[in-house]
Amino acid sequence: MNRLLVALSLVLASPAFAQDVPVIPFQGSDPLKMPKDLYLGEVTGVAVNAKGHIFVLSRGNTTGPAYAAAAAQLLEFDATGKFVREIGKNLYAWSFGHTVRIDRGQNIWVADKGSDMVIKFSPAGRVLLVFGRKQEASDEDTAPLKHPKPPLPAEDGRFRQVTDVAFDPAGNAYISDGYINSRVAKVDKNGNWLKSWGDRGTKPGEFNTPHSITADAKGNIYVADRGNRRIQVFDGEGMFLREFTIDVPYDKNAHPAIGNLPDVAKIEASGSPKTMMPGSPWAVCITPGPNQVLYTSDAFPGRVYKLSLEGKLLGVLGESGKQLKQFGWIHEIACPSENVLYVAELLNWRVQKLVLQPKK
Repeated sequence: MNRLLVALSLVLASPAFAQDVPVIPFQGSDPLKMPKDLYLGEVTGVAVNAKGHIFVLSRGNTTGPAYAAAAAQLLEFDATGKFVREIGKNLYAWSFGHTVRIDRGQNIWVADKGSDMVIKFSPAGRVLLVFGRKQEASDEDTAPLKHPKPPLPAEDGRFRQVTDVAFDPAGNAYISDGYINSRVAKVDKNGNWLKSWGDRGTKPGEFNTPHSITADAKGNIYVADRGNRRIQVFDGEGMFLREFTIDVPYDKNAHPAIGNLPDVAKIEASGSPKTMMPGSPWAVCITPGPNQVLYTSDAFPGRVYKLSLEGKLLGVLGESGKQLKQFGWIHEIACPSENVLYVAELLNWRVQKLVLQPKK
């Protein structure tokens, strides 16, 4: 009973609980000018650097068998959407791309779920740091990773289906790890492993698929704990600060981007991961200062949410679908400013640029 009361108090105390939220008007466009014979696959990641260049991580250029194919390609476009280059062509770490991020030094970081690796590139595209290690192609035991319950203990320096990376003002990197491990790892600016925290579970500081991660100007770390349908906030040492959930009314007849209509009550009652529930965060992004806000997205009903860093809901936009201003599983968000977003869509194989027009 005490655990139930604690959980209920956390939800009720959350500033994002059951608010009436304004709908934010916005425009959507497809900003990329693809060169001839170059195609995107599932777009898993998007990031924007200080010049406005757009970095797109796609499961295009797929090679290998239908199952367990290598599916990762990193492309750069300029601020007008013109193709600039491919980065890391035939890179050893490319397996199943997950997210791309740009740090304060304009270095490019990629998390690859399939190879269990995180790669740091210089702005020129040179590999600077390598984290984790993929399975050896020559090993007779090389195969898709198992999902034992409970998971095997995590190991320093290695990942199991890694998902994302964030950076604090001191240059430390925080890596969310991931679909099998359930933790956040911290490395310093030189690549030295410092610590990790978290394990599988539902308590504060525990995770069920830490799917996306970002940091604010103070170095606090925000983790999209997708399977638990919440965003958790920590300081840079992993001390739990707070959590919030997103509860916005939605049309019960809304169509999911793919699959059957989620049975929310059944998911809740079964104790299954809450990945497809409304408000379950797939991606998180925090805008530059001085007045930072957080954006996140869900798969159903397929919306983008604007929040304060304390978790107060400030607005909502979009819905599931295939047309512009509709979304098919937003997997990563880049937010170079409060009113300009880029979203990477898995199901629609595109990057969509959103220009928000909030009412004054």
